[in-house]
Amino acid sequence: MFGHPISFGELLLIFAIVFLLFGGKKLPELGKALGDGIRNFQIALKGEEKPAKKEDETKPAKKEDVIKPS
Repeated sequence: MFGHPISFGELLLIFAIVFLLFGGKKLPELGKALGDGIRNFQIALKGEEKPAKKEDETKPAKKEDVIKPS
């Protein structure tokens, strides 16, 4: 794209700057978010859709929520 690939030294400098900006605690969160974003983008390109989870399906009903027949 710019005429030459990125060398190891340039990658090391980029990672050092990112580490200084975000710190060690945020890097795993950033990596997970980036991976999820790439995965969602690839799924969108393929045209596949995951069914959305409904809140009712994910949580079990409480005793107070169940209506008893009269």
